[in-house]
Amino acid sequence: MSAELNEIEQTMQKAVEAAQRAFNTIRTGRANAALLDKVNVEYYGSPTPLKSLANISTPDASTLMVQPYDPSSISLIEKAISLSDVGLVPNNDGNVVRLNIPPLTNERRKEFVKIAAKYAEEGRVSVRNIRRDGIDQVRKQEKNSDISEDESRDLQDEIQKLTDKYTAKIDEALADKEKDIMTV
Repeated sequence: MSAELNEIEQTMQKAVEAAQRAFNTIRTGRANAALLDKVNVEYYGSPTPLKSLANISTPDASTLMVQPYDPSSISLIEKAISLSDVGLVPNNDGNVVRLNIPPLTNERRKEFVKIAAKYAEEGRVSVRNIRRDGIDQVRKQEKNSDISEDESRDLQDEIQKLTDKYTAKIDEALADKEKDIMTV
């Protein structure tokens, strides 16, 4: 049965990692290549992740530089960034696309904190769904007399402890992100 607990724990860890990736797409006022993780470019008829078409670097704290591997794709990359929800205006000089990260207003920072809180709640819901599925599985085994009532109760307690642990990890990541966003 510990194999099932390990599986539940791994799935919860993946939910935490997904929430962390979502946090990374939120601007903090400093340039970060992860801001462009969700941008897909229509390249030869299929949506392709920007990071597989170009080198993304941060020459300084307020600039992102996108250097395409294929120079002919620069206008496609510029268009994809413009149409994305990143909220940055691309500047194309023929070789690279530069994105200037403007300083965030206090109002905008608060909006980003709300977005981060939404991502955290999605992560917590995901962890709770994994808990529900795990507990249902344990109850089914108890009903089928595969495990005793005591074993069932112990396993349900273990699953709840895992849920608390991974929910706390999401809360911790949210607190770090909020601090990051609100730091001027």
